[in-house]
Amino acid sequence: MYKELLEYIVKNLVSMPDKISIEELNDDSKLTLKLSVAKEDMGRIIGKEGRIVRSIREIINAYATKNNEKVSVLVEEIKEQGEN
Repeated sequence: MYKELLEYIVKNLVSMPDKISIEELNDDSKLTLKLSVAKEDMGRIIGKEGRIVRSIREIINAYATKNNEKVSVLVEEIKEQGEN
């Protein structure tokens, strides 16, 4: 359910929604959502001074807190083929 919420938010912000991927990483006490977006969309996700990504994290955390769970969001750029 967190993955779907994050996907909905991000797809409405980026110019290349087909390149979004979200991976769920579970450990004992916390769920981590690893969001990968195209290089061109990193600025749209991070926002000025990190405001947009901070807001996305707050929305996800508010929903998780309501369900007594812990969820974090990591953002990374999709590596193009040939990049190290």
